[in-house]
Amino acid sequence: MSTSISGLDLARAFYHEAVRPVLAKHHPRLPHSAALLGSGSEALGFDDAVSRDHNWGPRLQLFLSAPDHARSSASLAQSLRRHLPYQFRGYATNWSAPKHEKDDQGTQLLAPIASGEVNHRVETLTIDSFMRAHFGLGSDCKLRAADWLSIPQQKLLTFTSGAVFHDALGLESIRQRFAFYPRDVWLYLLACGWQRIAQDEHLAPRAGAVGDELGSRIIAGRLARSIVLLCFLMERAYAPYPKWLGSAFRQLDCANELAPILEAVQLAGDYRERERHLCAVWQILNRLHNNLGLTQPIAPSVQEFHGRGFMVGSAWRYTQALLDCIAGGELQKIAARSLIGGIDQFSDNTDLREAVHLRGAIADLYAG
Repeated sequence: MSTSISGLDLARAFYHEAVRPVLAKHHPRLPHSAALLGSGSEALGFDDAVSRDHNWGPRLQLFLSAPDHARSSASLAQSLRRHLPYQFRGYATNWSAPKHEKDDQGTQLLAPIASGEVNHRVETLTIDSFMRAHFGLGSDCKLRAADWLSIPQQKLLTFTSGAVFHDALGLESIRQRFAFYPRDVWLYLLACGWQRIAQDEHLAPRAGAVGDELGSRIIAGRLARSIVLLCFLMERAYAPYPKWLGSAFRQLDCANELAPILEAVQLAGDYRERERHLCAVWQILNRLHNNLGLTQPIAPSVQEFHGRGFMVGSAWRYTQALLDCIAGGELQKIAARSLIGGIDQFSDNTDLREAVHLRGAIADLYAG
């Protein structure tokens, strides 16, 4: 058993060395795409030894056309059950039945066997059914701005990362449609990211000034999250959900400079020290914004907040400058109604962000 192989590398080898030979022998004329996308830390490349304790092992998705899925998915699944090896690279290919207790969420474990049929995890599905389950949108849907804003970045990231091992159905071209936000959506999200900072930047020192160090730390934590999410947008990258947010942030170009300062913000002994670190962040963010060339250069400015003795970066200046650059009427109307931003900017509630059946209702928030 390899203890160092990544989940993606395992899935790729499993397809080429175990699954594809079964297809070639028993379903030789079946066009398909093969991939590992969606849920699971391995789709993001963050899986480690701990990840192997559940839902990790030889698995992947086989995508068929709708007619082929209707005709062949059952026989294909049966062929795999009968002809897959019992082990691959030292890992069992047989899985336990999924549990559905409230705290298990369908957890499956590797369950070695020596005879009988393999309860494998080679899912057979269509691209459209996968996307409807993952996004709440069909594969041929023309995305509105409101649709983009209602999809969590984690969902976009796990669809566009992962890996495609074989592609006879054009899965990769569909993934490219979701590679990153259209320009006006991007501008709106950047503006709303700055808006979140503008709403909080003076509150961390304000709370500290009245002796509420706990409150100041909590607000500084909110600011750190807003800053990190803004940095992902600046570098045109989707942000993952909280478990991997810091790990993915450290892969951004700006992290070498910003990560130590944001850690110092979290660890500061009092609000004045925290404020000094945040002032350094405002200077860096100013440079990063200007380097994008989206707006006219904005002068670096750390100034006192309305004579109250609290130093801020005047984040509202970036919000307005970015909104002025939006060209399309759809986003202009959304921005005029509200600056709530995308779902990740106005909510960190996991149940809401995972509720695919609510995506349409979330999109309706932008309709006025």
